[in-house]
Amino acid sequence: MTPFDTLATEDQKAARIRELDAQNLLFPDCDGEPMSYGTLQYFWIVLIKENLEAYYRDNPNVFVAADLLWYVNPRNDKERLAPDVLVVFGRPKGKRGSYMMWREENVPMHVVFEILSPGNTREEMEKKRQFYERYGTEEFYVYDPEENSGKLEIWLRHEGMLEPVAESEVVGFVSPRMGLRFQPDEYPMGIYRPDGERFRPIEEVFLEEAEARHQAERERQARAEAQRQAEQERQARAEAQRQAEQERQARAEAQRQAEQERQARAEAQRQAEQERQARAEAQRQAEEARRLAEEQARLIAELQARLRQVGEGGSGSDSQ
Repeated sequence: MTPFDTLATEDQKAARIRELDAQNLLFPDCDGEPMSYGTLQYFWIVLIKENLEAYYRDNPNVFVAADLLWYVNPRNDKERLAPDVLVVFGRPKGKRGSYMMWREENVPMHVVFEILSPGNTREEMEKKRQFYERYGTEEFYVYDPEENSGKLEIWLRHEGMLEPVAESEVVGFVSPRMGLRFQPDEYPMGIYRPDGERFRPIEEVFLEEAEARHQAERERQARAEAQRQAEQERQARAEAQRQAEQERQARAEAQRQAEQERQARAEAQRQAEQERQARAEAQRQAEEARRLAEEQARLIAELQARLRQVGEGGSGSDSQ
């Protein structure tokens, strides 16, 4: 129980927090202890913490952290513990220098992981278990990565106490709170999401994400190149169609001009024929006029000759 459990209203709690703040307790963000005592312990802390953050990325009310001091008593800045990895449900994500439970609506760290280092003792882990039991932790996991078998111990809250899960039930154990499945019989230990995806080292995830980004970029560039080539082909087809249309129009224009020239030649021939016929008609008429004139002259001459003959005949008769 914390000093706030007996306060009835939010106003009373807020007033009490202001009163405690006035006492100027330090509540430092660091306890002077290193985050890990070697690369193996550090590897597992980072592996679990980063994968949990990814697992709860889309849930704004799940807070995940590592090596964060948990203060439980606003009157005592020595009553604290820094779990290797922790999960809090119902609290918003965000940066915190430490986890002061009275400032977090008295919500405890629901899930806690401790990764053993060679210097950890059984007595130390028991003290931590008692602390977590006292202040509301629901699931407590202790993993020893030094052992080839990857020994995992689990405690679950039952009737206010953290009770151990039987060793026979640890392999394949599924977290009630998180839905994660633990396979300490694998080496290294396997932690699996409900969809079967395994927790992986963050550098492996980064490399995969980088490769996915590179692949996506390659595909984007390939699509862009395909679009560019398709656009070039479209433009080439359009240019070919434009040239074909120009050639068709040129042929049509040539045919039109040829037809105009043919019609002009036909018209010229028609006019020439008309002129030839006119000349022939004129010649015919002239020839006819000449013939008529000659005929008329001949007739006149004959008539005159007859008249002379008649005149000469009459003169002879008169002289007798």
